[in-house]
Amino acid sequence: MIAVVLAGAIALTLSLFGTPLFIRYLTERQYGQFIRHDGPASHHVKRGTPTMGGVVLILATILGWLGSSAITGRSVHASALLIIGLMVGLGLIGFIDDAIKISRERSLGLKARWKILGQGAVGITFGVLALRFADSHGVTPGSTSISFLRDTGLDLAMWGATAGVVLFVIWANFLITAWSNAVNLTDGLDGLATGAAMVFFGAYTIVGIWQGNQWCERADALANCYVVRDPGDLAVLASAITGAAFGFLWWNAQPARIFMGDTGALALGGAIAGFSIVSRTEILAAIMGGLFVIVMLSVVLQVTGYRLTKKRIFRMAPLHHHFEQLGWSEVTIVTRFWIIAGLCTAAGMGLFYAEWAATL
Repeated sequence: MIAVVLAGAIALTLSLFGTPLFIRYLTERQYGQFIRHDGPASHHVKRGTPTMGGVVLILATILGWLGSSAITGRSVHASALLIIGLMVGLGLIGFIDDAIKISRERSLGLKARWKILGQGAVGITFGVLALRFADSHGVTPGSTSISFLRDTGLDLAMWGATAGVVLFVIWANFLITAWSNAVNLTDGLDGLATGAAMVFFGAYTIVGIWQGNQWCERADALANCYVVRDPGDLAVLASAITGAAFGFLWWNAQPARIFMGDTGALALGGAIAGFSIVSRTEILAAIMGGLFVIVMLSVVLQVTGYRLTKKRIFRMAPLHHHFEQLGWSEVTIVTRFWIIAGLCTAAGMGLFYAEWAATL
């Protein structure tokens, strides 16, 4: 438990005090955000705000996690290392995207096909490695079984071991692409995605602690214990991400002095996907991260509806821009969306505990 608290505290401190230094660095070099011309008119004043703040989020997370482990003498484990790799890999793709926007002075960065290819390469690497690194009990970070609150009976390896690996890699890539794009779409108002991510990873810190306390490898394990590779280390890492997001939110809240950019959005989305896979809670994550799912669905519905009927369902997508067009203030939208994020997370946590209690 001390390691969990330390990780969050270190990451929060580094993010809180490191972000203004990064803002100064970016401002001196005029590395600012470019705003799409067809977006809400109120956003034009944000042109030039420093972006790529995700660099601070990623570094604070890694240093918080490593620092906590070093101070407490804990070993780092495969599950957390895989998520860190996923964050860094996707964050690098986002960084390239942000850099292109800045260098070419336009709101569109890396072309969609290159971004998808990059996400695919990172996702395939993660998927393949997640089924390796078995512990002494043969448990790997990932599982070919589709998971809800824990692994279900739907095993992708039912068609053979090789087919199971292939299907798992495809499934993992779907989750990684979906979550990274969902967070990216949500990152459209000051502090919106950062605050929602902070709530999500705060909850997953509790999930990791709970799974660790009810871990099947404990000598006093109960019949309803959790088969997870490294729950303790996952709790430490989730706490580090929560702390990093907390510190960054101080500078990212309205009026934002820095944006996380694709660097941070893709990294956080990848972390959500990674946690859902290695903690065996893939479907539960969609409930706890319900705000991100709702925002992504609003874009899917808008595009599909327009192609079929030539009419728009929303005044503008993603959903938060629809409410801006209705005249809602940015602070009102962000606050109410945070409330929705909190309710979704609370519902997920309720399901998580109820399932465990029902099996006693």
